[in-house]
Amino acid sequence: MSRPTGLILDFAGVLTTNVAAAMLGFDRREGLPDGTFRTLVTEDPEGSALYADLERGSLDQAEWNARTAPLLGVDSAGLLGRVLRDLRPEPLMIAAAGAARAAGIRVGVLSNSLGAGPFDLYRGFDLSADYDAVVISEHHRLRKPDPAIYPIMLELMKLPGEECVFVDDTPHNLPPAERLGITTVLAEEPADTIARIEGLFDVTLTTNRPR
Repeated sequence: MSRPTGLILDFAGVLTTNVAAAMLGFDRREGLPDGTFRTLVTEDPEGSALYADLERGSLDQAEWNARTAPLLGVDSAGLLGRVLRDLRPEPLMIAAAGAARAAGIRVGVLSNSLGAGPFDLYRGFDLSADYDAVVISEHHRLRKPDPAIYPIMLELMKLPGEECVFVDDTPHNLPPAERLGITTVLAEEPADTIARIEGLFDVTLTTNRPR
């Protein structure tokens, strides 16, 4: 592959701290067995369907809270905010994204959203100012890994798939991007993810090690 010119980043779990860890913290605060919430939204038919509808924007957050809480046996008040209470910005990845833009790389965000409120996943971020292109799932009534959302991202990036790298922390979100010629990176520890990006773009995004 020739040197790419576009970097597409997932939001939660890439530009923030680990989502699974936040979900685990919720389980423990609520007195639930470890993995309860994550299993509900990824494996349980009813729970996963509700979460997918939330991400598509076909279900608002208040209704999701009300319908999901009984499946967990917990109070519905502010449920999503309680689930993701421990989620924080990931400074290494945010700094690397800024450094990539400064190096002339187009940087976009492709995010499955969770509704605008009462819990706002993007509070404290200025995505429109800090990134070249932003696709939020609820605005398009599509969610990753729906194949139709990836061409929307490429159109806003103004780049073909072959010139882009996509970073996401969820494995099943990667294959639809690969089918469009996009090189993919499964996000893990931030330092390792940044090193992968640096290698693909042949650029230094951190100041603590030479290339």
